[in-house]
Amino acid sequence: MSAVNITNVAVLDNPAPFLSPFQFEISYECLDALQDDLEWKLTYVGSAEDDTYDQLLESVFVGPVNVGKYRFVLQAEPPEPSKIREEDIIGVTVLLLTCSYAGQEFIRVGYYVNNDYGDEKLKEEPPQKVLIDRVQRNILVDKPRVTKFPINFHPENDENGEQAPPPDNTEEENVLGEEPVSSPNQCNEKSPQT
Repeated sequence: MSAVNITNVAVLDNPAPFLSPFQFEISYECLDALQDDLEWKLTYVGSAEDDTYDQLLESVFVGPVNVGKYRFVLQAEPPEPSKIREEDIIGVTVLLLTCSYAGQEFIRVGYYVNNDYGDEKLKEEPPQKVLIDRVQRNILVDKPRVTKFPINFHPENDENGEQAPPPDNTEEENVLGEEPVSSPNQCNEKSPQT
């Protein structure tokens, strides 16, 4: 059983211009006090074929982690367009929100992101060079891909230095709770593993 459960992730300001910051309101509960902070990361996948184009947009440590319920807003700058191949800017890509404890990733939430021009004329007749200030991003929040990994939340108690089972014991489940009625931009369904 996990010591930390993500109960909800709300994507704020969506859809938005490509060059706008990302904002995620993350709610989670801690069932067991932990010695170290949680590390949250947001990664933009720049190319489906080559992970060298991936950009780490933000990495923050959140703590202390005592028993209780928590909520915070993770904000990250948009990806640097110059580090994405021009042919990969427009179209569908992936955004990964991960959380780790003591260097061990225990949850990954993947979102499809559709980047396209907001103007119908530009969609029908796209310019040769991408006009990045006219590109809109839409994070597809209705079906995030949620994957949980078993980890050892208390390595200090393990005298043999054993780690959690290997990542092939991943499980997928609806970890993001019930959909609040107040906002349509909630992720609360599961999809196949990322």
